[in-house]
Amino acid sequence: MKSNKEVSKVLFVSSEVYPFAKSGGLGDVSFGLPKAMCETFDVSIIMPMYSFIDKKRFDIRRVEGAFEIELGKKKYEVKIYTTTYEGVQCYFVESYILSNKKHLYGYPSAGYKDNDLRFGLFCKAVVAFAKESGEFGVLHLNDWQSALCALFVKEDKTLQIKTLFTIHNFAYQGVFGQKSLERLGLSDAYYNMDALEFYNNISFMKAGIAYSEAITTVSPNYAKEILTPEFGCGLEGFLEQHAKKLKGILNGVDLSHFSPKSDSALVQNYDASSYEAKFKNKTAYLNERDLKNPELPLFVFIGRFTWQKGVDLLVASLKELSKMKLNLAILGDGEAKYHKQIKAICDKHTNIDLYFGYDEALSHRMYASADFLLMPSLFEPCGLNQLISMGYGVIPIVSSVGGLKDSVHPIEDSTCHNPTACGYGICFDVKEKKALQKSVKEALKLYKNEECFEKIVVHNMLCDFSWKQGAKEYAALYNTLMR
Repeated sequence: MKSNKEVSKVLFVSSEVYPFAKSGGLGDVSFGLPKAMCETFDVSIIMPMYSFIDKKRFDIRRVEGAFEIELGKKKYEVKIYTTTYEGVQCYFVESYILSNKKHLYGYPSAGYKDNDLRFGLFCKAVVAFAKESGEFGVLHLNDWQSALCALFVKEDKTLQIKTLFTIHNFAYQGVFGQKSLERLGLSDAYYNMDALEFYNNISFMKAGIAYSEAITTVSPNYAKEILTPEFGCGLEGFLEQHAKKLKGILNGVDLSHFSPKSDSALVQNYDASSYEAKFKNKTAYLNERDLKNPELPLFVFIGRFTWQKGVDLLVASLKELSKMKLNLAILGDGEAKYHKQIKAICDKHTNIDLYFGYDEALSHRMYASADFLLMPSLFEPCGLNQLISMGYGVIPIVSSVGGLKDSVHPIEDSTCHNPTACGYGICFDVKEKKALQKSVKEALKLYKNEECFEKIVVHNMLCDFSWKQGAKEYAALYNTLMR
């Protein structure tokens, strides 16, 4: 093993990384943060080599040699690939059971039945790769899919690698039956409350919490929330035992990908000094989606169709919103029941538009066209949409939970005269459709006050929502772990 001075590299471990594979905010964070950290640390990324990733497009090449991973009583061949993307060294783990799937985790209705084996194999391969390299002092793990790395590191007494575990969404814990222990070749000794046992099952998330030297989550407020029964998802007591390791760090945005000044997806680029040019994007988008009257405020919803995102509130409010003088554009995919409900309402109202699916470039055009963003989440660990939207001159309408509470400050009567906080929007506490509808009415009133509306918009656009502060806090953690 190399000396600590030489072992100064960080390996960022994630199940999804933009632009290679993305299902949500985790994908954006898993490239944006390592990229920002590369200014002060030697950070590489490692992720699964999914079959749908275009190797030619990203110039992904095979690393010489292959090795076997043993899980339970079976051996699995593993290959490693690599490329450099925007200055960041990226590695990929390929093995048949991990890689040969249509989706990352499964269909919207349920995950793949062998996800325990898939991501157990990924974790063990990552640790084997890090050990063989001998260059990494820290593994930065993200969510349940990479949590077992912390356990595998502890099991190998020869390793001096430290692990940092980031919780992006506590609601998804990687819970599997007890038989997974045998499938993964793990001792039954881990089946106890202080290790992996979770209500007669096992939880991958618990491995990251129990065996990592440090734990972070994606906003300061969410770090407090997950210690409570309302947001702790049954693990609040276990997390409380490890609370001394826990720190909340607010996510940032990669401004090289999300900036209206340079965004190639837009009809017209603009910034805070040329905010009026935003209107060209709005008129073009309305024409594209067959929505009328650009003088009306445009509200947008961009996200997954799940209960977490407050889609039930949105669906329950659509008929009332359709009667208001506004346009509403919805982009997202997810549960079929929400798609059916939203489509049925959209088909009856010309001022509501639905695009079912996900289109990255379209989402950028929506940010550049919108006046308000709807984000009525029931819980939101951090959220990136509200940060992105404010940078594009969109005022967010959010529920006061998680990172939304950290990043969006309520608009008060004095805000128009003296905005001082970084990031303003319309906030509501009660998670009911009437609260969402009332917030939309407040937005309509604000939109009519052109001077106040524009002052808030321009102020938000001048705020720094980048990774600058977050990267500084993670750098301090990396330094502490490497001492």
